[in-house]
Amino acid sequence: MRLAIYTRVSSTAQDVDLSIAAQLKALRDYATHNGHEVVREFIDEAESGRTADRPAFREMVALARSKDPPFQAIAVWKLNRFSRSRVDSITYKALLRKHGIEVISINEPLDDTPTGHLLEGMIECMDEFYSANLGQDIQRGMRENAARGFFNGSRPPYGLHLVRVNDGGKERNRLEPDPPDSVPVRTVKDIFAKAMGGLGCKEIAKSLNHEGRRTGHGRRWGVGTVHKVLTNEAYCGTLVWGGRRGHPACRSGLAPVRVENAWEAIISPADFAAVQERMVRRRFKAVHPRTLPSSYLLSGLVFCACGSAMTGRSSKKHTHYYYTCSRSNKQGKEACAAHPQPKDWLEEQVIGQVRRRVLADDNLERITRIVNEELRAAAEDLKERLEVIDRGMEDLKLRQARLYEVVEKGELDMGDVAPRVRENRSRLEELARARVQAEAEMVARGVTVVDSATVKRHAQDLRLVLEEGEPVERKALLRSFVRRIEVLEDRVSVHYTIPVPSQAGNREMSAVPSIMSVGGAEGTRTPDLLRE
Repeated sequence: MRLAIYTRVSSTAQDVDLSIAAQLKALRDYATHNGHEVVREFIDEAESGRTADRPAFREMVALARSKDPPFQAIAVWKLNRFSRSRVDSITYKALLRKHGIEVISINEPLDDTPTGHLLEGMIECMDEFYSANLGQDIQRGMRENAARGFFNGSRPPYGLHLVRVNDGGKERNRLEPDPPDSVPVRTVKDIFAKAMGGLGCKEIAKSLNHEGRRTGHGRRWGVGTVHKVLTNEAYCGTLVWGGRRGHPACRSGLAPVRVENAWEAIISPADFAAVQERMVRRRFKAVHPRTLPSSYLLSGLVFCACGSAMTGRSSKKHTHYYYTCSRSNKQGKEACAAHPQPKDWLEEQVIGQVRRRVLADDNLERITRIVNEELRAAAEDLKERLEVIDRGMEDLKLRQARLYEVVEKGELDMGDVAPRVRENRSRLEELARARVQAEAEMVARGVTVVDSATVKRHAQDLRLVLEEGEPVERKALLRSFVRRIEVLEDRVSVHYTIPVPSQAGNREMSAVPSIMSVGGAEGTRTPDLLRE
Protein backbone atom coordinates (compact mmCIF):
# COMPACT_ATOMS: atom_id res chain seq x y z
CA MET A 1 0.00 0.00 0.00
CA ARG A 2 0.97 3.67 -0.30
CA LEU A 3 2.77 4.69 2.86
CA ALA A 4 3.79 7.98 4.47
CA ILE A 5 6.56 7.90 7.07
CA TYR A 6 6.81 10.38 9.94
CA THR A 7 9.96 11.03 11.99
CA ARG A 8 10.60 13.39 14.90
CA VAL A 9 13.31 14.27 17.39
CA SER A 10 12.93 16.63 20.34
CA SER A 11 16.40 18.16 20.03
CA THR A 12 19.51 18.05 17.88
CA ALA A 13 21.28 16.24 20.75
CA GLN A 14 18.92 13.26 20.53
CA ASP A 15 20.16 9.71 21.13
CA VAL A 16 21.67 8.02 18.04
CA ASP A 17 18.92 5.37 17.98
CA LEU A 18 16.30 8.12 17.77
CA SER A 19 18.06 10.32 15.22
CA ILE A 20 16.21 11.29 12.07
CA ALA A 21 18.61 9.28 9.90
CA ALA A 22 18.15 6.14 12.03
CA GLN A 23 14.36 6.47 11.99
CA LEU A 24 14.26 7.03 8.24
CA LYS A 25 16.46 3.98 7.57
CA ALA A 26 14.34 1.71 9.77
CA LEU A 27 11.08 2.96 8.26
CA ARG A 28 12.32 2.63 4.68
CA ASP A 29 13.54 -0.91 5.39
CA TYR A 30 10.14 -1.76 6.88
CA ALA A 31 8.38 -0.47 3.75
CA THR A 32 10.73 -2.41 1.42
CA HIS A 33 10.41 -5.70 3.33
CA ASN A 34 6.62 -5.46 3.41
CA GLY A 35 6.14 -4.38 -0.19
CA HIS A 36 4.85 -0.89 0.62
CA GLU A 37 5.49 2.20 -1.50
CA VAL A 38 6.77 5.27 0.39
CA VAL A 39 5.09 8.27 -1.24
CA ARG A 40 5.90 10.99 1.33
CA GLU A 41 8.34 11.58 4.18
CA PHE A 42 7.52 14.06 6.96
CA ILE A 43 10.32 15.21 9.29
CA ASP A 44 10.09 17.37 12.43
CA GLU A 45 13.47 18.30 13.93
CA ALA A 46 13.78 19.78 17.45
CA GLU A 47 10.01 19.56 17.99
CA SER A 48 8.37 18.35 21.21
CA GLY A 49 5.88 15.50 21.01
CA ARG A 50 3.87 17.03 23.87
CA THR A 51 2.16 19.38 21.42
CA ALA A 52 0.60 18.93 17.98
CA ASP A 53 1.94 22.31 16.85
CA ARG A 54 4.66 20.82 14.63
CA PRO A 55 5.10 22.00 10.99
CA ALA A 56 5.54 18.60 9.29
CA PHE A 57 2.90 16.98 11.53
CA ARG A 58 0.33 19.65 10.61
CA GLU A 59 1.16 19.28 6.91
CA MET A 60 0.78 15.49 7.13
CA VAL A 61 -2.63 15.71 8.85
CA ALA A 62 -3.86 18.35 6.38
CA LEU A 63 -2.83 16.19 3.43
CA ALA A 64 -4.51 13.16 5.01
CA ARG A 65 -7.76 15.13 5.26
CA SER A 66 -7.78 16.11 1.59
CA LYS A 67 -10.40 14.72 -0.77
CA ASP A 68 -8.07 12.06 -2.19
CA PRO A 69 -5.24 11.37 0.32
CA PRO A 70 -2.01 10.28 -1.41
CA PHE A 71 -1.24 7.64 1.27
CA GLN A 72 -3.19 4.88 3.02
CA ALA A 73 -1.19 4.66 6.28
CA ILE A 74 1.41 6.52 8.33
CA ALA A 75 4.40 4.58 9.68
CA VAL A 76 6.36 5.76 12.73
CA TRP A 77 9.38 4.31 14.54
CA LYS A 78 7.44 4.20 17.81
CA LEU A 79 4.14 5.69 18.95
CA ASN A 80 5.96 8.29 21.02
CA ARG A 81 7.31 9.77 17.76
CA PHE A 82 3.69 10.43 16.67
CA SER A 83 2.75 12.08 19.97
CA ARG A 84 3.59 12.07 23.66
CA SER A 85 0.19 13.48 24.59
CA ARG A 86 -2.53 10.89 25.17
CA VAL A 87 -5.25 13.39 24.25
CA ASP A 88 -3.52 14.43 20.99
CA SER A 89 -2.82 10.81 20.10
CA ILE A 90 -6.48 9.76 20.51
CA THR A 91 -7.77 12.87 18.71
CA TYR A 92 -5.55 12.68 15.65
CA LYS A 93 -5.74 8.91 15.27
CA ALA A 94 -9.54 9.11 15.31
CA LEU A 95 -9.40 11.92 12.76
CA LEU A 96 -7.10 9.91 10.49
CA ARG A 97 -9.26 6.77 10.78
CA LYS A 98 -12.26 8.79 9.54
CA HIS A 99 -10.29 9.27 6.34
CA GLY A 100 -9.26 5.60 6.15
CA ILE A 101 -5.67 6.14 7.34
CA GLU A 102 -4.04 4.06 10.09
CA VAL A 103 -0.95 4.82 12.17
CA ILE A 104 1.58 1.96 12.21
CA SER A 105 4.32 1.64 14.82
CA ILE A 106 7.03 -0.60 13.31
CA ASN A 107 8.57 -1.40 16.73
CA GLU A 108 5.27 -1.90 18.56
CA PRO A 109 3.18 -4.23 16.35
CA LEU A 110 -0.41 -4.07 17.59
CA ASP A 111 -3.39 -5.82 16.04
CA ASP A 112 -6.85 -4.33 15.53
CA THR A 113 -8.49 -6.14 18.46
CA PRO A 114 -9.73 -5.03 21.90
CA THR A 115 -6.50 -6.41 23.39
CA GLY A 116 -4.41 -4.54 20.85
CA HIS A 117 -6.26 -1.29 21.56
CA LEU A 118 -5.71 -1.80 25.30
CA LEU A 119 -1.96 -2.32 24.79
CA GLU A 120 -1.81 0.73 22.53
CA GLY A 121 -3.48 2.85 25.20
CA MET A 122 -1.10 1.56 27.87
CA ILE A 123 1.94 2.39 25.69
CA GLU A 124 0.65 5.91 25.05
CA CYS A 125 -0.05 6.49 28.75
CA MET A 126 3.45 5.32 29.66
CA ASP A 127 4.97 7.60 26.99
CA GLU A 128 3.05 10.57 28.34
CA PHE A 129 4.05 9.71 31.92
CA TYR A 130 7.70 9.38 30.89
CA SER A 131 7.65 12.76 29.16
CA ALA A 132 5.93 14.55 32.06
CA ASN A 133 8.15 12.86 34.65
CA LEU A 134 11.29 13.71 32.68
CA GLY A 135 10.17 17.35 32.54
CA GLN A 136 9.76 17.41 36.32
CA ASP A 137 13.19 15.82 36.82
CA ILE A 138 14.78 18.44 34.57
CA GLN A 139 13.00 21.26 36.43
CA ARG A 140 14.17 19.86 39.80
CA GLY A 141 17.74 19.65 38.53
CA MET A 142 17.69 23.21 37.21
CA ARG A 143 16.12 24.45 40.46
CA GLU A 144 18.88 22.81 42.50
CA ASN A 145 21.49 24.17 40.10
CA ALA A 146 20.13 27.71 40.54
CA ALA A 147 19.89 27.37 44.34
CA ARG A 148 23.64 26.72 44.40
CA GLY A 149 24.31 29.93 42.48
CA PHE A 150 24.88 28.44 39.03
CA PHE A 151 23.43 30.01 35.87
CA ASN A 152 20.95 27.88 33.88
CA GLY A 153 20.70 30.07 30.80
CA SER A 154 22.79 29.98 27.65
CA ARG A 155 23.19 33.73 26.97
CA PRO A 156 24.21 35.94 29.93
CA PRO A 157 22.64 39.39 30.47
CA TYR A 158 24.28 42.40 28.83
CA GLY A 159 27.37 43.40 30.82
CA LEU A 160 27.98 39.94 32.33
CA HIS A 161 29.72 36.84 30.99
CA LEU A 162 29.84 33.11 31.70
CA VAL A 163 32.62 31.51 33.70
CA ARG A 164 33.08 27.73 33.68
CA VAL A 165 33.69 26.26 37.17
CA ASN A 166 34.38 22.70 38.30
CA ASP A 167 31.72 21.21 40.57
CA GLY A 168 32.59 17.68 41.68
CA GLY A 169 34.05 16.74 38.32
CA LYS A 170 31.26 18.42 36.31
CA GLU A 171 31.60 21.83 34.71
CA ARG A 172 28.88 24.40 35.45
CA ASN A 173 28.30 28.08 34.60
CA ARG A 174 28.51 31.07 36.88
CA LEU A 175 28.08 34.74 35.99
CA GLU A 176 30.65 37.47 36.48
CA PRO A 177 30.52 41.15 35.50
CA ASP A 178 32.61 42.37 32.59
CA PRO A 179 35.63 44.56 33.49
CA PRO A 180 34.58 47.86 35.19
CA ASP A 181 35.99 49.98 32.34
CA SER A 182 34.29 47.93 29.59
CA VAL A 183 31.61 49.55 27.40
CA PRO A 184 28.75 47.21 28.54
CA VAL A 185 29.37 47.86 32.27
CA ARG A 186 29.67 51.63 31.75
CA THR A 187 26.48 51.55 29.65
CA VAL A 188 24.55 49.65 32.34
CA LYS A 189 25.68 52.15 34.97
CA ASP A 190 24.69 55.06 32.70
CA ILE A 191 21.23 53.54 32.10
CA PHE A 192 20.57 53.34 35.85
CA ALA A 193 22.01 56.82 36.41
CA LYS A 194 19.71 58.29 33.75
CA ALA A 195 16.74 56.47 35.32
CA MET A 196 17.68 57.85 38.75
CA GLY A 197 17.76 61.28 37.12
CA GLY A 198 14.12 60.97 36.11
CA LEU A 199 14.37 59.83 32.47
CA GLY A 200 11.99 57.17 31.15
CA CYS A 201 12.90 54.16 29.03
CA LYS A 202 12.18 55.95 25.76
CA GLU A 203 14.31 58.98 26.64
CA ILE A 204 17.16 56.72 27.79
CA ALA A 205 17.01 54.70 24.54
CA LYS A 206 17.09 57.90 22.46
CA SER A 207 20.09 59.16 24.45
CA LEU A 208 22.04 55.91 24.01
CA ASN A 209 21.31 55.78 20.27
CA HIS A 210 22.33 59.43 19.88
CA GLU A 211 25.66 58.58 21.56
CA GLY A 212 26.15 55.72 19.10
CA ARG A 213 25.92 52.94 21.67
CA ARG A 214 24.53 49.53 20.70
CA THR A 215 23.09 46.52 22.52
CA GLY A 216 24.88 43.21 22.97
CA HIS A 217 23.37 42.12 19.63
CA GLY A 218 24.76 45.21 17.89
CA ARG A 219 21.31 46.79 17.48
CA ARG A 220 19.85 50.14 18.43
CA TRP A 221 18.44 50.53 21.93
CA GLY A 222 14.66 50.51 22.32
CA VAL A 223 12.13 50.86 25.11
CA GLY A 224 12.00 47.09 25.65
CA THR A 225 15.77 46.57 25.84
CA VAL A 226 16.22 49.45 28.29
CA HIS A 227 13.33 48.20 30.44
CA LYS A 228 14.89 44.72 30.46
CA VAL A 229 18.14 46.12 31.87
CA LEU A 230 16.40 48.27 34.49
CA THR A 231 14.32 45.35 35.83
CA ASN A 232 17.03 42.65 35.83
CA GLU A 233 18.20 41.90 39.39
CA ALA A 234 21.34 40.28 37.99
CA TYR A 235 22.90 43.76 37.95
CA CYS A 236 22.72 43.99 41.76
CA GLY A 237 24.29 40.52 42.14
CA THR A 238 21.06 38.55 42.66
CA LEU A 239 20.33 35.31 40.81
CA VAL A 240 16.60 34.79 40.11
CA TRP A 241 15.31 31.64 38.41
CA GLY A 242 11.68 30.73 37.75
CA GLY A 243 10.18 34.16 38.37
CA ARG A 244 9.32 35.09 34.79
CA ARG A 245 5.66 34.85 33.81
CA GLY A 246 5.08 31.72 31.72
CA HIS A 247 8.14 29.94 33.12
CA PRO A 248 7.40 26.23 33.91
CA ALA A 249 8.38 26.75 37.55
CA CYS A 250 6.03 29.74 37.77
CA ARG A 251 3.15 27.77 36.18
CA SER A 252 3.64 24.96 38.72
CA GLY A 253 3.05 27.39 41.59
CA LEU A 254 6.57 27.11 43.03
CA ALA A 255 8.26 30.21 44.40
CA PRO A 256 11.17 31.45 42.29
CA VAL A 257 14.72 30.67 43.39
CA ARG A 258 16.56 33.75 44.69
CA VAL A 259 20.25 33.80 45.62
CA GLU A 260 21.61 37.08 46.97
CA ASN A 261 25.24 38.06 46.31
CA ALA A 262 25.67 35.30 43.73
CA TRP A 263 28.30 37.48 42.01
CA GLU A 264 29.74 40.98 42.29
CA ALA A 265 27.10 43.68 41.82
CA ILE A 266 27.34 46.34 39.09
CA ILE A 267 24.51 48.39 40.64
CA SER A 268 23.97 48.65 44.40
CA PRO A 269 20.75 47.02 45.72
CA ALA A 270 19.66 50.41 47.12
CA ASP A 271 19.96 52.12 43.71
CA PHE A 272 18.19 49.18 42.03
CA ALA A 273 15.28 49.42 44.49
CA ALA A 274 15.06 53.19 44.00
CA VAL A 275 14.81 52.77 40.22
CA GLN A 276 12.04 50.18 40.60
CA GLU A 277 10.09 52.59 42.82
CA ARG A 278 10.46 55.40 40.25
CA MET A 279 9.29 53.11 37.46
CA VAL A 280 6.18 52.15 39.42
CA ARG A 281 5.33 55.83 39.95
CA ARG A 282 5.75 56.57 36.22
CA ARG A 283 3.64 53.63 35.13
CA PHE A 284 0.36 54.40 33.37
CA LYS A 285 -2.74 53.94 35.44
CA ALA A 286 -4.67 50.83 34.35
CA VAL A 287 -7.93 51.65 32.57
CA HIS A 288 -10.71 49.15 31.99
CA PRO A 289 -11.18 48.43 28.25
CA ARG A 290 -14.87 49.37 28.42
CA THR A 291 -13.92 52.98 29.24
CA LEU A 292 -11.86 53.29 26.04
CA PRO A 293 -13.12 53.79 22.49
CA SER A 294 -13.44 50.94 20.01
CA SER A 295 -10.38 48.89 19.13
CA TYR A 296 -8.03 49.96 16.35
CA LEU A 297 -9.52 48.58 13.12
CA LEU A 298 -6.26 48.68 11.17
CA SER A 299 -3.96 47.04 13.73
CA GLY A 300 -1.87 44.36 12.04
CA LEU A 301 -2.54 45.85 8.60
CA VAL A 302 -0.89 49.28 8.61
CA PHE A 303 2.89 49.72 8.23
CA CYS A 304 5.24 52.69 8.21
CA ALA A 305 7.49 53.60 5.27
CA CYS A 306 10.46 52.26 7.28
CA GLY A 307 8.84 48.80 7.29
CA SER A 308 7.82 48.70 10.96
CA ALA A 309 4.24 48.09 12.03
CA MET A 310 2.17 51.08 13.08
CA THR A 311 0.45 50.40 16.38
CA GLY A 312 -2.42 52.10 18.17
CA ARG A 313 -1.50 54.48 20.99
CA SER A 314 -3.28 57.18 22.97
CA SER A 315 -2.35 60.30 24.87
CA LYS A 316 -1.85 59.94 28.61
CA LYS A 317 -5.35 61.27 29.31
CA HIS A 318 -6.89 58.97 26.66
CA THR A 319 -8.36 61.92 24.77
CA HIS A 320 -6.48 61.50 21.46
CA TYR A 321 -5.73 58.29 19.56
CA TYR A 322 -3.14 57.62 16.87
CA TYR A 323 -1.37 55.03 14.76
CA THR A 324 2.34 55.49 15.43
CA CYS A 325 5.44 53.82 14.00
CA SER A 326 6.59 51.22 16.52
CA ARG A 327 10.25 51.86 15.68
CA SER A 328 9.89 55.61 16.14
CA ASN A 329 7.99 55.09 19.38
CA LYS A 330 10.61 52.74 20.85
CA GLN A 331 13.84 54.24 19.48
CA GLY A 332 13.00 57.89 18.83
CA LYS A 333 12.86 60.15 15.77
CA GLU A 334 16.46 59.34 14.85
CA ALA A 335 15.34 55.80 14.00
CA CYS A 336 12.24 56.95 12.07
CA ALA A 337 10.86 60.48 11.69
CA ALA A 338 7.35 59.43 10.63
CA HIS A 339 4.49 61.42 12.17
CA PRO A 340 1.63 59.75 14.08
CA GLN A 341 -1.57 59.41 12.07
CA PRO A 342 -4.91 60.26 13.77
CA LYS A 343 -6.82 57.02 14.33
CA ASP A 344 -10.27 58.14 13.16
CA TRP A 345 -8.94 59.95 10.12
CA LEU A 346 -6.82 57.06 8.84
CA GLU A 347 -9.58 54.49 9.41
CA GLU A 348 -12.14 56.65 7.60
CA GLN A 349 -9.82 57.04 4.61
CA VAL A 350 -9.18 53.30 4.28
CA ILE A 351 -12.85 52.33 4.76
CA GLY A 352 -13.87 55.02 2.27
CA GLN A 353 -11.37 53.72 -0.26
CA VAL A 354 -12.65 50.16 0.13
CA ARG A 355 -16.25 51.30 -0.23
CA ARG A 356 -15.62 53.49 -3.30
CA ARG A 357 -12.96 51.53 -5.15
CA VAL A 358 -13.77 47.91 -4.35
CA LEU A 359 -17.43 47.66 -3.43
CA ALA A 360 -18.78 49.81 -6.24
CA ASP A 361 -21.07 47.77 -8.49
CA ASP A 362 -19.14 48.61 -11.66
CA ASN A 363 -15.98 47.11 -10.09
CA LEU A 364 -17.57 43.87 -8.87
CA GLU A 365 -18.02 42.43 -12.38
CA ARG A 366 -14.38 43.16 -13.12
CA ILE A 367 -13.32 41.55 -9.82
CA THR A 368 -15.25 38.40 -10.73
CA ARG A 369 -13.49 38.16 -14.10
CA ILE A 370 -10.08 38.60 -12.47
CA VAL A 371 -10.74 35.87 -9.93
CA ASN A 372 -11.99 33.37 -12.49
CA GLU A 373 -9.09 34.06 -14.86
CA GLU A 374 -6.60 33.40 -12.05
CA LEU A 375 -8.40 30.24 -10.95
CA ARG A 376 -8.41 28.82 -14.47
CA ALA A 377 -4.75 29.80 -14.96
CA ALA A 378 -3.78 28.09 -11.70
CA ALA A 379 -5.66 24.94 -12.69
CA GLU A 380 -3.97 24.89 -16.10
CA ASP A 381 -0.54 25.32 -14.51
CA LEU A 382 -1.13 22.34 -12.22
CA LYS A 383 -2.39 20.20 -15.10
CA GLU A 384 0.67 21.09 -17.17
CA ARG A 385 2.93 20.23 -14.23
CA LEU A 386 1.27 16.81 -13.88
CA GLU A 387 1.63 16.17 -17.61
CA VAL A 388 5.35 17.02 -17.50
CA ILE A 389 5.85 14.72 -14.51
CA ASP A 390 3.93 11.87 -16.22
CA ARG A 391 6.02 12.22 -19.39
CA GLY A 392 9.21 12.15 -17.33
CA MET A 393 8.10 9.02 -15.47
CA GLU A 394 7.16 7.24 -18.70
CA ASP A 395 10.54 8.13 -20.21
CA LEU A 396 12.40 6.77 -17.15
CA LYS A 397 10.36 3.57 -17.14
CA LEU A 398 11.17 3.06 -20.81
CA ARG A 399 14.88 3.55 -20.11
CA GLN A 400 14.75 1.04 -17.26
CA ALA A 401 13.06 -1.50 -19.52
CA ARG A 402 15.78 -1.04 -22.17
CA LEU A 403 18.53 -1.53 -19.58
CA TYR A 404 16.96 -4.77 -18.35
CA GLU A 405 16.55 -5.90 -21.97
CA VAL A 406 20.28 -5.35 -22.65
CA VAL A 407 21.17 -7.40 -19.57
CA GLU A 408 18.80 -10.24 -20.58
CA LYS A 409 20.40 -10.39 -24.03
CA GLY A 410 23.82 -10.70 -22.41
CA GLU A 411 25.16 -7.60 -24.12
CA LEU A 412 26.11 -6.06 -20.75
CA ASP A 413 26.64 -7.39 -17.24
CA MET A 414 24.25 -6.32 -14.46
CA GLY A 415 27.15 -4.79 -12.59
CA ASP A 416 27.74 -2.44 -15.50
CA VAL A 417 24.19 -1.09 -15.58
CA ALA A 418 23.47 -1.21 -11.83
CA PRO A 419 24.53 2.43 -11.17
CA ARG A 420 22.27 3.67 -13.99
CA VAL A 421 19.38 1.51 -12.71
CA ARG A 422 19.74 2.95 -9.21
CA GLU A 423 19.93 6.49 -10.59
CA ASN A 424 16.76 6.00 -12.65
CA ARG A 425 14.95 4.41 -9.71
CA SER A 426 15.88 7.35 -7.45
CA ARG A 427 14.66 9.80 -10.08
CA LEU A 428 11.40 7.87 -10.43
CA GLU A 429 10.84 8.12 -6.68
CA GLU A 430 11.43 11.88 -6.79
CA LEU A 431 8.94 12.30 -9.63
CA ALA A 432 6.38 10.14 -7.83
CA ARG A 433 6.64 12.35 -4.75
CA ALA A 434 6.37 15.47 -6.92
CA ARG A 435 3.23 14.07 -8.54
CA VAL A 436 1.61 13.38 -5.17
CA GLN A 437 2.44 16.92 -4.07
CA ALA A 438 0.94 18.41 -7.26
CA GLU A 439 -2.22 16.33 -6.89
CA ALA A 440 -2.59 17.42 -3.25
CA GLU A 441 -2.11 21.06 -4.27
CA MET A 442 -4.80 20.72 -6.92
CA VAL A 443 -7.22 19.26 -4.36
CA ALA A 444 -6.39 21.98 -1.83
CA ARG A 445 -6.79 24.85 -4.31
CA GLY A 446 -9.84 23.60 -6.14
CA VAL A 447 -10.93 24.95 -9.53
CA THR A 448 -14.48 26.10 -8.83
CA VAL A 449 -15.13 29.41 -10.57
CA VAL A 450 -16.80 32.29 -8.75
CA ASP A 451 -20.05 33.79 -10.00
CA SER A 452 -20.73 37.52 -9.78
CA ALA A 453 -23.76 36.97 -7.54
CA THR A 454 -21.51 35.42 -4.86
CA VAL A 455 -19.12 38.37 -4.99
CA LYS A 456 -21.98 40.89 -4.86
CA ARG A 457 -23.60 39.17 -1.88
CA HIS A 458 -20.32 39.25 -0.01
CA ALA A 459 -19.83 42.91 -0.94
CA GLN A 460 -23.33 43.84 0.22
CA ASP A 461 -22.70 42.14 3.57
CA LEU A 462 -19.43 44.02 3.92
CA ARG A 463 -21.07 47.40 3.15
CA LEU A 464 -23.64 46.80 5.87
CA VAL A 465 -21.10 45.66 8.46
CA LEU A 466 -18.66 48.49 7.71
CA GLU A 467 -21.46 50.97 8.41
CA GLU A 468 -23.36 49.32 11.28
CA GLY A 469 -21.35 46.36 12.57
CA GLU A 470 -19.61 45.84 15.89
CA PRO A 471 -15.87 46.71 16.02
CA VAL A 472 -14.83 43.04 15.95
CA GLU A 473 -17.02 42.36 12.90
CA ARG A 474 -15.78 45.45 11.07
CA LYS A 475 -12.18 44.49 11.80
CA ALA A 476 -12.62 40.91 10.57
CA LEU A 477 -14.48 41.80 7.38
CA LEU A 478 -12.11 44.64 6.54
CA ARG A 479 -9.33 42.05 6.42
CA SER A 480 -11.20 40.14 3.75
CA PHE A 481 -10.48 43.01 1.34
CA VAL A 482 -7.32 44.75 2.65
CA ARG A 483 -4.03 42.84 2.87
CA ARG A 484 -1.60 45.63 3.77
CA ILE A 485 -1.62 49.41 4.23
CA GLU A 486 1.62 51.39 3.84
CA VAL A 487 1.82 54.97 5.14
CA LEU A 488 4.38 56.79 3.01
CA GLU A 489 5.55 60.41 3.18
CA ASP A 490 2.72 61.93 1.15
CA ARG A 491 0.32 59.09 0.47
CA VAL A 492 -1.18 55.86 1.75
CA SER A 493 -0.83 52.72 -0.35
CA VAL A 494 -3.61 50.15 0.12
CA HIS A 495 -2.95 46.60 -1.10
CA TYR A 496 -6.17 44.71 -1.65
CA THR A 497 -7.17 41.06 -1.73
CA ILE A 498 -10.27 39.57 -3.28
CA PRO A 499 -12.56 37.53 -0.98
CA VAL A 500 -13.46 34.26 -2.69
CA PRO A 501 -14.62 30.80 -1.52
CA SER A 502 -12.08 28.99 0.67
CA GLN A 503 -11.14 26.38 -1.96
CA ALA A 504 -10.00 29.13 -4.31
CA GLY A 505 -7.76 31.11 -1.96
CA ASN A 506 -7.08 34.86 -1.94
CA ARG A 507 -5.43 36.80 -4.76
CA GLU A 508 -3.95 40.27 -4.79
CA MET A 509 -6.17 42.58 -6.84
CA SER A 510 -3.77 44.54 -9.00
CA ALA A 511 -6.58 45.83 -11.25
CA VAL A 512 -8.00 48.09 -8.53
CA PRO A 513 -6.12 51.39 -8.02
CA SER A 514 -4.30 51.25 -4.69
CA ILE A 515 -2.83 54.72 -4.14
CA MET A 516 -4.55 57.66 -2.45
CA SER A 517 -3.07 61.02 -1.47
CA VAL A 518 -3.03 62.00 2.18
CA GLY A 519 -2.44 65.72 2.15
CA GLY A 520 0.27 68.13 1.14
CA ALA A 521 1.66 70.59 3.65
CA GLU A 522 2.40 69.27 7.12
CA GLY A 523 -0.66 69.29 9.37
CA THR A 524 -3.20 69.78 6.54
CA ARG A 525 -5.89 67.32 5.52
CA THR A 526 -8.19 67.48 2.49
CA PRO A 527 -11.62 65.79 2.43
CA ASP A 528 -11.37 64.25 -1.03
CA LEU A 529 -8.12 62.24 -1.21
CA LEU A 530 -8.69 60.13 -4.29
CA ARG A 531 -6.14 60.22 -7.06
CA GLU A 532 -7.57 58.60 -10.19
